Amino acid sequence: MSAAPETMRVFDRRLVRARRDRRAGDFARHDFLFREVAERLADRLSDVKREFPLALDLGARSGLMAGALKGRGGVKTLVQAELSERLARAARKLSPAVVADEETLPFADNSFDLIVSCLSLHWVNDLPGALAQIRRALKPDGLFLAALFGYGTLAELREAFLAAETATTGGAGPRISPFTELRDGAALLQRAEFALPVADADVINVTYGNAFELMRDLRGMGESNAVEARPRRPLSRATLYHAGDLYTRRFAQNDGRVRARFQIVYLTGWSPGPGQPEAKKPGSAVRRLSDALDATERPAGDKTGRKKQ
Repeated sequence: MSAAPETMRVFDRRLVRARRDRRAGDFARHDFLFREVAERLADRLSDVKREFPLALDLGARSGLMAGALKGRGGVKTLVQAELSERLARAARKLSPAVVADEETLPFADNSFDLIVSCLSLHWVNDLPGALAQIRRALKPDGLFLAALFGYGTLAELREAFLAAETATTGGAGPRISPFTELRDGAALLQRAEFALPVADADVINVTYGNAFELMRDLRGMGESNAVEARPRRPLSRATLYHAGDLYTRRFAQNDGRVRARFQIVYLTGWSPGPGQPEAKKPGSAVRRLSDALDATERPAGDKTGRKKQ
């Protein structure tokens, strides 16, 4: 019998870890998007009228979710798990933290009442496998709540890079990560055997003075390209400046600033437990809750050097 095929490597996880370690000391200058989404996740959790004695924050970065959940969401004890050792050290100032990889969770089955993840699972190579591990780590009737970057995120930058590299070199490689589509969200939860799966999304638009400010922010977040098949050669100065020029010409607003779009996909599911409503048929649980809530575009306030709309 032949061995089972290994999971396809889309992302270079060692590079993801190294970049988070490298940017840990400066992360607070670039964490505005993570703080915003952590607050939105905490607001959603506050709508669930129950307590969670033991919770896990998966992909904790520097402890932003712990800060957002302080005194909210019915969480009594929060354990943080982070891929980067340097970020985990920073997170320990708020609550217990361990260094752990989302692809190989070190936790026993039926350990947590709640698992939450803020903008981390988009770097996982085997997302269905990671979701299955998360479901097993939950106690019966435990809640999973996550946010991850979705399809359409950084579409403007992707378009500018593709056009510029094609024009200057005659070809283009993957410069922006692939992202999960909303329509696949609830199906992934069902595949991992979550009960009552729901996927919905909203959009955060951020404006910058130019495309290079956006690129600096992405590096500061530790979110620059880590696709395994990325071109190993750096972009030439000519290609980089052409991409910046195309970005401005195609996506500048009336005030001259350029827009960067981040789609945030939210996944909600419950570990099967007694007394839960019967699950709907496969595929019927995909809902755009944001449509009902008029929340497809949600304001996020302003921040010096960049603006969120």
